[in-house]
Amino acid sequence: MEQYVNKSQQIIDEIRKVVIGKDEIIRKVLTAILAKGHILIEDIPGVGKTTLALAFSKAMDLNYHRMQFTPDVLPSDVLGFHIYEKNSLEPRFKEGSVFCNLFLADEINRTSSKTQSALLEVMEEGSATVDSITREIPKPFVVIATQNPIGSVGTQMLPESQMDRFMVRLSMGYPDIRSEVEILKGRNTNDPLNMVDGVIDAAELVSIQHVVEQIFVHDAVYEYIAKLVLKTREHDLIALGVSPRGTLALTSMSKAYAFLSGRTYVIPDDVIAIFRDVTMHRMLLKPKARVSNVTMEAVIEQILNTVSAPKLVVKR
Repeated sequence: MEQYVNKSQQIIDEIRKVVIGKDEIIRKVLTAILAKGHILIEDIPGVGKTTLALAFSKAMDLNYHRMQFTPDVLPSDVLGFHIYEKNSLEPRFKEGSVFCNLFLADEINRTSSKTQSALLEVMEEGSATVDSITREIPKPFVVIATQNPIGSVGTQMLPESQMDRFMVRLSMGYPDIRSEVEILKGRNTNDPLNMVDGVIDAAELVSIQHVVEQIFVHDAVYEYIAKLVLKTREHDLIALGVSPRGTLALTSMSKAYAFLSGRTYVIPDDVIAIFRDVTMHRMLLKPKARVSNVTMEAVIEQILNTVSAPKLVVKR
């Protein structure tokens, strides 16, 4: 395990060559990838969302496809289609953009609901069904989707079923002054992406993901996760609480976070560290919360303060 943890840190170091001043975001994206999850990055254009995805594909030597989601993109562009060739009686399948290891869905909330729904099966089951024929997507498979803030020109809200399939939602934000100066200096010479070296390949990523799955979770931590999720469903200001899929995502992310911390077991602090990123996009506030100017961040903070974390004794 120590070897894999070291390689994970090397991946982070490679990404830091390109994405400056966003160490926490880099760590959480890697955490989601190791937990076999998909990532939604919501932010304004130009803060480095696409660069982040490209850097991860290079550091992990993953087969990478990018699709710019616009209103005229069709489900067949995403999944693929059958085509009859002139000299053949059998149709030939032309793969869509999702047949890769890392799929960047750029500005996903600018396309139609029909095209968005084409991703539902792929993200949940790792397969694509076209003309009643189901085909497996290569493993590993990760979707990194970007979306512009709601209210931007040409955007529409993603449905709850789509949002729930993303393990985490993150926001990069503007760089600070020191980081922006470093970005300017780095662009004076050449493209920083050329400096990113491959640390692992797709097969090794699958092996690391398998190790992450074996991270131990104590029954008290399982109960702690369940209690936190239950609070989201019973809270008087929340209209839609965290789904069972969200509970599984919370557990998987906690395991991956513990792994990156060099531990073979999960502690409550791992759950707390990623709770907001895993749950915030899965919940909806009631109208009375919005009228009272209560934010989702405040509600989540209240839930974390209300549910007592278990005290675990680690035997050495």
